[in-house]
Amino acid sequence: MKEKVSFKRVISFGGAFIALIIGSGFATGQELMQYFSSYGKLGALSLVLVFALFYIVGTELITTGYEKHFENPNDIYTEVSGKYIGKFYDYFSVFFLFLSYTVMIAGAQATAMEQYNAPEYVGGVILAIFVMATVYFGLDKIVDIIGSIGPVIVILAIGVGTVSLILNFKNIPNAAGDLEMALNSGDLHVASTNPILAAGSYVGFNLIWLAGFLSTIGKELNSKKEGRLSIFTGSFGFSLASLLVSTAIYISISKVYSSQIPMLMLANDISPTLAHIFSVVIFFGIYTSAVPLLWNVVARFSEDGTKRYKMLTICLGIIGAIIGLTIHFNKLVNVVYVVNGYIGLVFGLFLIVRHFKRKFKA
Repeated sequence: MKEKVSFKRVISFGGAFIALIIGSGFATGQELMQYFSSYGKLGALSLVLVFALFYIVGTELITTGYEKHFENPNDIYTEVSGKYIGKFYDYFSVFFLFLSYTVMIAGAQATAMEQYNAPEYVGGVILAIFVMATVYFGLDKIVDIIGSIGPVIVILAIGVGTVSLILNFKNIPNAAGDLEMALNSGDLHVASTNPILAAGSYVGFNLIWLAGFLSTIGKELNSKKEGRLSIFTGSFGFSLASLLVSTAIYISISKVYSSQIPMLMLANDISPTLAHIFSVVIFFGIYTSAVPLLWNVVARFSEDGTKRYKMLTICLGIIGAIIGLTIHFNKLVNVVYVVNGYIGLVFGLFLIVRHFKRKFKA
């Protein structure tokens, strides 16, 4: 029997996947610089591994959501890894998602300060207000918003990365030496000791973001095929954008390694006007990740639309904002994402095993 597929929904769900993981780290370039550009040419091979892993674990998450229709999105953890390990990930995911929300606040603050010389807390406070307002009105509106913004951000990121590559192509012979200098300076943070572990950590921390969200999206699918195509679209679009942008950062590493927002420096090289436009895009990239992050935490303890839900949205949103406004963005990325990424990768191994068991049964 032919499986029903709506390509409009494939683009929407694929866009939601992209938008969720694009976040402050990707949109600013800080995440890509630490996880991929800092490994030079090996960073490209690492991204191939990231694409494959995202497709496998993402497909398994959205398919399981389609089959099980979880009332609580975090039930995906016990379904995949068992009662006790699943319970650990259930609680851990809430903690990590909340920490990730604080990273988004720090990213918004860094963007406003570097591009507009804004007072220290302005960018983070504005983001917190937008995020809390969106979560306050529930998940349906969240999916509509982030599904449409995600592809736009990727297209613009690819555009900036491509133009930057062309303009700085002559720097390729010097890139390896420039990278070594940047690493020796101590100003460039590196995600791990090697690119394979970095790829695993990268997928791992994103997986904690994706688990509850994709299992919820799975309930809306017309078919499993629609889910697979959505994840392929999202994984491919994200990986292509990451490859272009991380390569652009690599060949311009001497200019950007000490920056909180390397993407803005690349955009400024092309045009100051473009940098202003892209700073707005970065803000929306951060917003598209911060909204479902906060939503997942609030939904863990309350039902959509209830008084408790609305009160938790405001309280947790404010507490997270205070934390994000007090710690530097690049330090939060290096500690919160990398350390928690390894914990998330263990859950990823459960998903990979489950994925191949499903394949062999088919």
